[in-house]
Amino acid sequence: MTGAIADRAAGLAALHAAAFDSPWDAAAFAVLLEQPGVFVVQRPDGFILMRAVADEAEILTLAVRPEARRGGEGTRLVAEGVAAASLAGADRVFLEVAEDNAAARALYARTGFAEAGRRRLYYARPDGSRVDALVLALNLPGRLP
Repeated sequence: MTGAIADRAAGLAALHAAAFDSPWDAAAFAVLLEQPGVFVVQRPDGFILMRAVADEAEILTLAVRPEARRGGEGTRLVAEGVAAASLAGADRVFLEVAEDNAAARALYARTGFAEAGRRRLYYARPDGSRVDALVLALNLPGRLP
């Protein structure tokens, strides 16, 4: 791993820790950043990490600092990430979101994502409970019908 990847991974991990109760560590980000097709759109208060392979892309994670939420940062990051995925040749973008994450579901609905499937009891919660993941998809304009 290069120093640049390690530094970037550490910065992403720090921002992710500010945004999530169960954050990914720098090592996880470093592994992802070294994979083909993985890219990041980053702003001072957030980032979106995506992977584009062939004609599909996936949002791996989206993080916005809590104090910067509800100001459009997440919407801007999704729009920029989707645009970058389109430039990389993607016709469709996928993601998984916890069914009980109302704020994230609203964000993705505003940006055009629709439910395409469900993964039963996919996410484990700290209290031992589990919640379904919704698989959301977005057909990119001018590509798939």
